[in-house]
Amino acid sequence: MAQPGQRQAAAIAALTGSAKLNAVTDLMENLTQDLITTSLTPHQRDSALEELKVYSRDPRDADPIFTKEGIETLSRHAFDNPAGTTSRNALRVLCNALLLKQETRQIFIDLGCGASACEILRNDSRDDEFLVSRILFLTTYATSANLIELIDKHHLADSINVNLERHAKRRGGTSSPSDPMEEMALIETLKLLFNISYYCKERTSSFTTAIPHIVTVLCKGTFATQKPLDPPTGSLVNALLNLDLGAEDVQSSVYPPEEPNVLAGRLVDLLSRSRTVHDGEELETSVTPLVSVIRTLHEHAPGDVQKFIRTQLLPTEADRTEVLGRTDSLPSWLLKNSTNALTPRLRDTISNLFFELSDKDASMFVDNVGYGFASGFLFNRNIPVPENISEGSRNAHGGVSRPTNPITGQFLDAERLPEGPEMTEAEREREAERLFVLFERLRANGVISAENPVRTAVQEGRFQELPDDYEDDVD
Repeated sequence: MAQPGQRQAAAIAALTGSAKLNAVTDLMENLTQDLITTSLTPHQRDSALEELKVYSRDPRDADPIFTKEGIETLSRHAFDNPAGTTSRNALRVLCNALLLKQETRQIFIDLGCGASACEILRNDSRDDEFLVSRILFLTTYATSANLIELIDKHHLADSINVNLERHAKRRGGTSSPSDPMEEMALIETLKLLFNISYYCKERTSSFTTAIPHIVTVLCKGTFATQKPLDPPTGSLVNALLNLDLGAEDVQSSVYPPEEPNVLAGRLVDLLSRSRTVHDGEELETSVTPLVSVIRTLHEHAPGDVQKFIRTQLLPTEADRTEVLGRTDSLPSWLLKNSTNALTPRLRDTISNLFFELSDKDASMFVDNVGYGFASGFLFNRNIPVPENISEGSRNAHGGVSRPTNPITGQFLDAERLPEGPEMTEAEREREAERLFVLFERLRANGVISAENPVRTAVQEGRFQELPDDYEDDVD
């Protein structure tokens, strides 16, 4: 059965048209007058803001909330009222307004409210953290917000770092917090950090001290998410994306001496679990940042951690019993997506990761992934093809492995001979003509830019056309 408060909220939400507009107008006028004469009791003030919160969920017939005067009235109740309940009620209406009407964000900034929001963000309150972080996050889009000033003069980065430290202390214990607002506040803080570090790269170093706290929450926190990279886990990964994981001050946190692979292992585990549940657009938006963070982690890692990451992500001997990319392993999944035309950012990030796992050495790169997967990457970056690709392959862990097919990466002794009779010369000629036509079509459509190898062979006299009366030799 619905509670009285729920029934009242439902009744308010049901108002539309002129009835809703009149109600919103009266509430805004009363709240504006209250700023002049203190005409409302605390209970009346909070009730009015609670009612406005419901109306603000749908901008239709609620125009007075979204005007300059409306945003100013709400901001003054949010930032000038010493009562925490009233302030938070006003902040909730502002959250809805800034989310639904983009123009209200610039109004909020023009009113100089960013500094006031930073002041409230210092409070040790998860409600305040959630509401203010969301408001500041929204103002990073399509406004003239001066993020450098908010960081330098109003300690925005310091407040974010302190809030993340609080989350780390609570998540680092034996039990996870039970308050749902705890997790919601964490997500909003991480989203805000990411946007600031993305849009204000001049002050990214201000968040270096947050890295140990993010790592602690990521490695020790447990979250009930449907998919591995759902918030807040994905938000934690994204927050690391623009930060300096190579900073000297955080090395002991990123690669703790007692357990140097803890973060690398956590990220690889997330990647392994994500490949079976995230697909389509989620691969671009969720998995690409994860692969990017693993790249950065590997770049700055000590030798033992680099070796650990390589053993987890580069093809193994078991993978080489088939053509590379054919097994169900994590390395095979990465290889297949390194040529995924539907996910260009993920494709490029994976290729770069494999190249860096190969010490940025073209020969080792081909050894590790096979020329079939390496060729496009090398061509697009004008990296010369190694001269020794036909000499076999080194394995991912160093040393000489069994001879491999340099194109497919498969062990030569594991290759299966093609079934069926061998093609006749006439069949070969028809297949060559078919490939020639297909290649020319791809060039004409701009899909590839390389010279047609059949045309090149003809020009160099290496192609012999069979006479019409040619017949295959019959044994």
